[in-house]
Amino acid sequence: MMKTDGYNQNENLVIGRNAVLELLKGDREIENVLIAKGEREGSINRIIALCKEKKIVIKNVDKKKLDFMSGGANHQGVAANVAAHEYVSVDDILAYAEEKNEAPFIIICDEIEDSHNLGAIIRTAEACGVHGIIIPKRRSVGLNFLVAKTSCGALEYMRVARVGNLAQTIDELKKKNIWVYAADMDGARWDKTDYSGGAALVIGNEGSGVGRLIKEKCDVTVSLPMLGKVNSLNASVAAGIIMYEIARQRLEK
Repeated sequence: MMKTDGYNQNENLVIGRNAVLELLKGDREIENVLIAKGEREGSINRIIALCKEKKIVIKNVDKKKLDFMSGGANHQGVAANVAAHEYVSVDDILAYAEEKNEAPFIIICDEIEDSHNLGAIIRTAEACGVHGIIIPKRRSVGLNFLVAKTSCGALEYMRVARVGNLAQTIDELKKKNIWVYAADMDGARWDKTDYSGGAALVIGNEGSGVGRLIKEKCDVTVSLPMLGKVNSLNASVAAGIIMYEIARQRLEK
């Protein structure tokens, strides 16, 4: 029997107008709300208003995409992606580092859009002793089911904060004596850089790298040598190499 309204077989997707409305009235973290193009009648307007009130991202998508995501169930022109794991605050991440009596070790993802990349970064970060990861609310993948799956369980142990203004967050971290390192082209060698003290490593978008404004906010740019024909590495691979260098330096102290 086909579902008509509620949770789809993917537990991170809520479908149907009534189910999404009830979700919006609650406190569960919502990644975004998907609305079929052309749908602007009845309770859809109430859904849009609540999204704007709660500053939740709305994405206008093709009805066929919603059909596919909903597995043929009656989505009524609307669906919502909910987080596979709860977010924390940046202060929670810093408090965790303090509890462990360690200098903060943070990863900042600047518009990482691929779920596999974010999941892989979370997995490596957990293995390297990272205290938390910061992602932006917009133009970035959130903690969806594919991120959780790719992290291979690491998401359950990793604190992830989602912020509205990444540049402002970097300024706040710097005020707390945390040095911010951008992983990008034309920087200092990754293995010749001193990462002692509080450290936040910025990993940029898969295609465009670290954004100009974010890069300007960083204290140091670090780079990996490219000896082949291509001029860039997968974001999660680059992140993993530099994370382990930071971890190595901390272990040797």
